Amino acid sequence: MRMIHPGPRAADRAVAVRADLRPLSGVLRAGQTVMDAVGDLFAQAGCKGGVVWLDGAVCDPLRFVLPAPSTDGIHAAWYSDTHAPEGPVTIAHATATVGWKDGAPFLHCHGTWAGTMGHLLPFDSILAADAPASGIGAPDAWFEALPDAETAFTLFTPQGGGNGPGLLARILPGEDVITAIETLAARHGITDARLHGVGSIDHIRFADGSRMDCHATELRLDGATLIQGRAHVPIEVVDIAGTIMRGALTCGENPIGVTLELLIERTNI
Repeated sequence: MRMIHPGPRAADRAVAVRADLRPLSGVLRAGQTVMDAVGDLFAQAGCKGGVVWLDGAVCDPLRFVLPAPSTDGIHAAWYSDTHAPEGPVTIAHATATVGWKDGAPFLHCHGTWAGTMGHLLPFDSILAADAPASGIGAPDAWFEALPDAETAFTLFTPQGGGNGPGLLARILPGEDVITAIETLAARHGITDARLHGVGSIDHIRFADGSRMDCHATELRLDGATLIQGRAHVPIEVVDIAGTIMRGALTCGENPIGVTLELLIERTNI
């Protein structure tokens, strides 16, 4: 059964702003929450939003949630109770979109750690050691956590923007991932790019024929690209049961569940 969201369907199924993207790197300091450390990293780079990778960072504690069915009769999906593994946990791979919420830095992170995967709680996860980190930032564009009438969630939505060659984007529920990415890129004259982001898909179909039959998932793009206008989108994803799958998406069969937040890094400048 596909997701049914409670609010009116927005007319524009993809929202994007131009961004002057630049690489950033630094050290996330031990003793800080993941949120504070990433906020400092972006502030030091003079960037308001973008994406960051947390691969190799060690947290103690590390706290996360899984996707879960909704029980409130409103939302199409929700989150599990908080998972609290004991002791230091090393993040294997994690992608976070970065922006603002209520006037302060905020992020949305999906990743793998300790043999599982989930949605990192950045205010409750504390760095146990200094950790090098890298990302892509924008001084003129960012994601802002805003109420979304269609889903009844507060979701990252791209704001600001300038004349840069890259994009910060959000694709809305029900849109096929590959089709939507290709259409959005073409609209902005982008044919070749690296694609970064996090989101969810409602029942997943992979190019090799495998599938994840679950309406609520959490995913991160994993080496996704746009080449001559065609998107190749490998992902890591976890479902309600904690099952992890990896693979490239097939075209036309992967409707976004709640949201897909994207940074499109143009490569043919």
